[in-house]
Formats: sequence, structure tokens, C-alpha cells
Amino acid sequence: MGSLSSLNSIYIDRGSFPKCLNEIKNSRVKKLCLRASVATSAPTSLQSEEFKAKKFEKFRIGVLGASGYTGSEIIRLLANHPNFQITLMTADRKAGQSIGSVFPHLVKQDLPDMVAVKDADFSNVDAVFCCLPHGTTQEIIKGLPSSLKIVDLSADFRLRDVGEYEEWYGQPHRGQELQKEAVYGLTEISRTEIQSARLVANPGCYPTSIQLPLIPLIKANLIEVKNIIVDSKSGVSGAGRGAKEANLYTEIAEGIHSYGVTRHRHVPEIEQGLSEAAKAKVTVSFTPHLMPMSRGMQSTIYVEMAPGASTEDLYQHLRNFYEKEEFVVLLKKNEIPHTRHVRGSNYCLMNVFPDRIPGRAIIISVIDNLVKGASGQALQNLNLMMGIPENTGLLSIPLFP
Repeated sequence: MGSLSSLNSIYIDRGSFPKCLNEIKNSRVKKLCLRASVATSAPTSLQSEEFKAKKFEKFRIGVLGASGYTGSEIIRLLANHPNFQITLMTADRKAGQSIGSVFPHLVKQDLPDMVAVKDADFSNVDAVFCCLPHGTTQEIIKGLPSSLKIVDLSADFRLRDVGEYEEWYGQPHRGQELQKEAVYGLTEISRTEIQSARLVANPGCYPTSIQLPLIPLIKANLIEVKNIIVDSKSGVSGAGRGAKEANLYTEIAEGIHSYGVTRHRHVPEIEQGLSEAAKAKVTVSFTPHLMPMSRGMQSTIYVEMAPGASTEDLYQHLRNFYEKEEFVVLLKKNEIPHTRHVRGSNYCLMNVFPDRIPGRAIIISVIDNLVKGASGQALQNLNLMMGIPENTGLLSIPLFP
């Protein structure tokens, strides 16, 4: 589905889709042919020739930790990518197995068998998605060839302050020199830095859903940085694929499971991004919840508006800020974002509502935690790093119902 015509063919029966999906199509798909990564003017003839060359260029990709949810999602997305070809996959506990034996939905993919990381040969790899657990990635990335481009989906390089990493993750940072060169990869906010990076720390799912609406508003001084309250809810896949008692069906189904109250590890990441935007220390009240669904994430954010600011000001600023963006969509006024409308896609839908309490506003932001909250944003970042349009391989519309 890499062409505009193929995307349009999907929308034969508009009546079968929710209004917001039609809005995504009407406001975004018509512009796909006009957009490369961040071009704002017509390309020069030299740029056009470079783009044509990149269009047919193949990059060899390694997926470290291919047997987890984010690894399998990377593989699913790359199945339709014209420039990226997987030449290496690692999974220590599944070494020697095919990807189809671990994930039957990928059985038709012609891919190499998985190997242990220690046996991996990186001589046939140009770039790597690192989908390994927190705390394991630093040593492994230190041992990779310096020529490789790397997008790390763990939390190991997200926090610039290595002391803060040790405080929240309970172990010393073992890649402090690498941390100095790591770029935090919130794509729509840090595009320029990502393009020239060798190592990108892919944001967490909760921080993505929270920072995308808040950073532009903080930078514009439209909201106060005190008393920010965030209530977030995630599908169970956000907890990973490992067998855990708390994630059993009978523990999760038919209820809401609050966890990490005041101490969730995404707190310092969220506060780092908001503090950078505010140029002052920002502390938030953040409570996450697991929901009885496989994927999806909603953050409901309660903010105090700056003196003289209105919800209309917040709405118009977000509209202007994200108007030309491919994957961040501000819905029409009064439309409520729902997780079912981003399922399987790289979209973030958001909107702003007036609170009943004067001077306050409510912001709702939804993403698929495995795509925009992880593997989709990682692919968006690697596209930028390799010099190809950032929407490549990410044009799948949401799955509904």
C-alpha cells in the first residue's frame, strides 16, 4: 500500500468508517504525494535526483529481540517497506527458530531464522532496531559496529541524566559515553536532530501520548506547568510478552488495573521533555492503568490554562502546529478521540475540551501503544536517519472494527 491510489481504493465505502477515519483520509492522505520528511518547499533538481536514488536503495536491517511484541511489530511494518530488508533477527530464547513458529501471523514472511545475540553477524547489516528489555541494551549497543544506525526501543538511553536512570531503573548506567550522543526520538518534535543521529532513543508509549499535545502548548506559554494531571490507560501488550502473574487473563479481564502509582518509570521521561519545553523543572501527577484490551492507549490530561488563554487558543495552536504533520491529527471540535480509531496505525489523534472548572482544559490523546508508541515511531525515526521519507512503510490505515 505504498501508493496514493492503493490507499484511496481502501476507502470505497465511506459509510463503513467512523468520522475521524474519514477525517484522517481527507486531511492527510490527499497530501501524501506532496510530503517528503519535512520538506516545506519544492525540491531542487539535485534533491529530486537524490530522492530518486534513495527510492530504490535497499538498506539491510537487523531486529534485536525479534520474539517480543515490539520486535514482531517492526517485522510486520517492514513487510511493506520498499527500502528496508531484514537480514538479521535475534532472540536468545528462540534461537534457531523461524519467525513463523514464534508468531504464526508472520508465517509467510521469507526471513532468516533467529539467532542468539552473541552469534549475530553484523557484517551484513546497515541499521538495527533494538527491541531488547530495559537494562540489557547498553552493553549490547556498546559492542555493535560504530557504522550502524541504531534505534533503541528500550528505556536505556531515554534519560539524559544517568543518575536519574539509576534512581528509577535500579542499576547503574553502563553506556554513559553512548548516552552523550543519543538523541531522544519524539519525531514530530526533534526531527532535525534525529536526521543526523547515529543512536536514537525511541520514546516510551505513555510519554509519546502525553508529550505530543503538551510540548507545543508549554512552548507557547498557553498552559501553566504546575498542577498537570495525567490519567493514562494502556492495552496489556504494553507490559510486554513475558509471562507474569499480574498479566494473566483472570487478573486483567473485566476490570481496570492501576499500577506504578507515583513511581512509574515513564515519569522522569515525561518530566524531562516537559521541563525542556518549559525551560524549568516540571513535575506531573501521572497514574497509569492497564485495560482489558490487547493494544491501544489513551491519555486524559488536565491542565490549568495561562492567564488570558482559552481552550480555543489551545485548539488553534495545536491545529497550526500539527497542520502539516502526517501522523498527528487534531480532530474537529467536540469530537472525542478513541483508541479503536488508531488500532494498528501510526496515528495520534487528539482534541481539547473546556473543563467545568474555570481556567482549566482537558486534553485527550490516543495512540496504538505498539505502533506510534513503539515500533511505528521507531520506523519513522529510522526512515529519517536513512534519508528517506518518514512515512515510508507506515501508510496503513487503522483497523476498524
